[in-house]
Formats: sequence, C-alpha cells, structure tokens
Amino acid sequence: MKVLNPATEGVVAEVGMADAAEVDRVVERARRAFPAWRSVAPGERARLLRRFAQVVEDHAEELAQLEIAGAGHTIGNARWEAGNVRDVLNFYAGAPERDHGRQIPVAGGVDITFQEPLGVVGVIVPWNFPMVIMTWGVAPALAAGNTVVVKPAEWTPLTALRLAELALEAGIPEGVLQVVPGAGEVAGARLVGHPDVRKIVFTGSTEVGKLIAAQAAAQVKRLTLELGGKSANIIFADSDLDRAAASAPMAVFDNSGQDCCARSRILVERSVYDDFLGRLSRAVRDVKVGDPLDPATQMGPLISAEHRERVASFVAAEGVHTTGSCPDGPGFWFAPTVLAAPAGFDPLADGSGAFHRAFTEEIFGPVVSVVPFDDEAHAVRIANHTAYGLSGSIWTRDVGRALRVARAVEAGNLSVNSHSSVRYWTPFGGFKQSGLGRELGPDALAAFTETKNVFISTE
Repeated sequence: MKVLNPATEGVVAEVGMADAAEVDRVVERARRAFPAWRSVAPGERARLLRRFAQVVEDHAEELAQLEIAGAGHTIGNARWEAGNVRDVLNFYAGAPERDHGRQIPVAGGVDITFQEPLGVVGVIVPWNFPMVIMTWGVAPALAAGNTVVVKPAEWTPLTALRLAELALEAGIPEGVLQVVPGAGEVAGARLVGHPDVRKIVFTGSTEVGKLIAAQAAAQVKRLTLELGGKSANIIFADSDLDRAAASAPMAVFDNSGQDCCARSRILVERSVYDDFLGRLSRAVRDVKVGDPLDPATQMGPLISAEHRERVASFVAAEGVHTTGSCPDGPGFWFAPTVLAAPAGFDPLADGSGAFHRAFTEEIFGPVVSVVPFDDEAHAVRIANHTAYGLSGSIWTRDVGRALRVARAVEAGNLSVNSHSSVRYWTPFGGFKQSGLGRELGPDALAAFTETKNVFISTE
C-alpha cells in the first residue's frame, strides 16, 4: 500500500498488507502473550504504561510529523494529538491499581467480585484521527490486562506502526501490542471473525459498523462501536451571536470536516437567521486553508482524491451560500462551504435534492448546512430527526433552556456555549446509530473486563 501525503500527493511510504493468514499468526502471538500480561502485578502494569506515555512524549514531534505527512493534519492538530496519546496512556496507567471489585453482603459466607480481562482485543482504527483513536482503545484494554491487535486504516498506518515500536521500547512485552496493516475486507474481517479475539473496538462508518456487529453476533463477541454523526449546532436568538458565529466554522471544518463529531447542521432561531448567516459567512471566509506545516493554517487537505470526489458530490452550485478559499495545484484540497436552506425547505419532511441530502447524510468534509427553526420544541425535533446521535452544541444565555435542550437532544456528547465534546477523562460515545458503548473516562475500563462473582462459604 502506497501511503500518500494528502497535501502534496507524494508517496510517503509503502507498507505491506497482511492477509488472513498473517492476522491468524498475529492473533496467536497475542493469545500466547495474554496469560503472562494479565498476571503482571497491577503496579508494574501501571509503571509500564507510564513509561510508554513518557516514550511517546519523547517522540511527540516525530509522531506529529508522521501524522502530518500521512494524514494531512495541521501541525497544531498533530501536536495536540501526540499529546493526547500521552495523556490517555497516563490516565489509564492509573487504572490497574484501581480496577476494584466489590464485597457484597450475603448469608452463610462472603461474596466478592473480580474484574477479569477478556483476552485478545482487536482495535480497528479509522483514518481521520489515527493515533488518537487507536490509543483510546489500546490504553484501557492494556490497563485491564488484555493483549491488543490493532488494524489501522489502509491510508494511515504509519503512526500505529510507530506506536507499536515505542511500546516495545518502553518495555511492553512482545505480543502484548501488535499492529497488522491490511485491507478492511481482508485483515479487518478476519480480526472480527477470529474465534480467539474476544472483543472488537471499531471506529468508522455506521454502514461498516452494522456489518461488524452482525458478524460479531455469531460468536457473541463483545463490541464497542463509535460510528457516524450528523450533529446539530443549535443557535438561539438570545445567545452571543458573535461568539457562536466565530466558533461555528471550526466546529465543522476542524480536520477538514473529517470528524464524526462535526457540527455539520447549524440550526438558527428564525428571528436571527439572516444576521447569523452574515456573521458566519465572514468567519468562513477568514478560515486559513493551506500548508499543514504552517502554524497559522487552520484547515488542511482531505485524505484522498476519492474522498474529495465524494464530498464534492454533496455540493450543488445553487445551494451554496458561502465558499472559502483553498490552494490550487497538488493536494486533495476542498474549500470550506456553507449551504443555506432553500425557500420552503422542511427539515422534518422526507425529501430529495442536493440540499436535503447534504442536510441529512454524513458528508465527512468541510460542508455545513444552515436551517432556521421557530422555537425550542421545533429546534429539538429537527436536532433529533436523524439516525445519528453523537454530539452537538447549544448556544443560549438561558440556563434553564440550556438544560432542557441538553436533556431533550438525543446525543451522547453535548456542549453549551462551546463545541468541546471529547476529554480523555470523561465518557465519549453515541446514541442511536452513532454507536454502542463508551470510550474514555472511567466508563471505558469496564468495556474491557468481565465481572466474575465468587461466593465463599463460611459454614
């Protein structure tokens, strides 16, 4: 597989693609490594994870540069991502010594519970945030005593391979963390179907997530799925419109819109709709798209020519309200684009046409659709009129309204007067077809263990 730099279209590296037989060999190594790893004392496992975090810190710039070259991320984002890998490892380094069971009062004896690791865990990683999302699965899985096999996305395997090398350098034993690059239909499918893989963590499209869930069901294989999104950014008339408009572009266009949390539907109270659109347009035209290595760059290229064609298919000329700028020449560039609702558009009705498709389907690119709403109840109905439920934002100065709407919107991660959805110490995941289970925070550890109940008779 040739790994291309999305900003230049130059070949960065060539990576061998594993077949099903190679996946079997990797899983067998992980299976053999599991008994020794689960038996490592909690304090020692914690020390190794802290050491892994430190080695990542020592190589943070190298990892950032790999992500820039292989995924087209801006230098600011890539450096943050390397830091997030370090922070997530440090956070779960605290877990082995705190993975407590319980003592439950019973008659005639003592009842205790243990949190037992599952065994071999498969982590299938997307191309939009390769090293970050890999670590969200790897860190709690290792902390709980599992061994892990990572299948990175075909387009972006470089940071995953390097992190596996750094894990060995940090002292993580052979076979405990392995990376197997390959095609999803071959290596990924075999990982999901392998009888010795006890759990799959998958981040990607809802379509593929459904296929994985169906295949895993045959073995009652444990799953964590983080899937698609079509999140709403709800702007009430009483909000700080300057702040809401200034922040809205990067709530969609960060990572070139290649983010399942992107607030790609902006819902604006009708009385301020035109005013907000004007402010938003000015903010979008100010977004700097260009060289990922320039610290001033806010948005880089899309991941591939294929993906750029897909994003372009959502944009019809008559629906475009505002278009930003982007470089000419080599690179998979796409200008940030605002689509405004055509006259008579009903966001709650079934429909067809370019705007309806852009408003309802996950684009995964720098395109945002803006529609008006009439009142609070109308805004909630529009926000929930989707198969997805991952994230969203609510802009209002009314605390009561903020709480009412936050409780009413069907999404797993919401922000009020901001666009922050993901912190490594708080849970992350979706409602409806945006996924199953939770990553990050204290919730994730339980997803990598089974509760064992033991009764000891005292009679």
